[in-house]
Amino acid sequence: MTTRRAVVLLSGGLDSATCLAIARSEGYETYALSVAYGQRHAAELEAAKRVAAALGAKEHREARVDLGQFGGSALTDANIAVPTDGGSGGIPVTYVPARNTVMLSLALGWAEVLGANNLYVGVNAVDYSGYPDCRPAFINAFETMANLATKVGVEGAQMRIHAPLIDLSKANIIRLGHALGVDYGLTVTCYQADDAGRACGLCEACRLRADGFKSAGIADPTRYRA
Repeated sequence: MTTRRAVVLLSGGLDSATCLAIARSEGYETYALSVAYGQRHAAELEAAKRVAAALGAKEHREARVDLGQFGGSALTDANIAVPTDGGSGGIPVTYVPARNTVMLSLALGWAEVLGANNLYVGVNAVDYSGYPDCRPAFINAFETMANLATKVGVEGAQMRIHAPLIDLSKANIIRLGHALGVDYGLTVTCYQADDAGRACGLCEACRLRADGFKSAGIADPTRYRA
């Protein structure tokens, strides 16, 4: 019987860890891909290694592409402060231009080499920060492009982009991951975590995470700096 393979984008955060667990539960042999894109801290990449091991990824690789050379985001430019006041509406300064496009493209390349026709990405369009590349329209458009731009697609096999969290609240994501055995204590979500992976508790990512655990009625394992 042919092994069903899937490439899963794994940032080391709560959503991507849940996505990896879902892919495993759906019977795929999982290949986790993390991307060092010039983000503020490496703590989430260390978290990704822990999560990949804990959730039984067949292989975990780390690709490197320096989006920080362009700047334009509080997550890649140390001169732009990470907001801690809840924001003022619109697309926030934590949006990283082209990040999901670049990451999915890297995952697509590895998937072709592996013979994996399935990509998993943990984007969410409910409890999220308003990023344009987290919307269903983007995922659908990328899947169309993937089937036009690849040898696999041209030869008739279908490349599928799975975004199983896209319509779920943060609380429901946490409940689902908890049921699938995800240890969220291994993950790092904070936009400005310290070198030890401890969260600030103030940025939007921290607030969404904390509210999610509270709403889910599940103990929050997050380690905070203070």
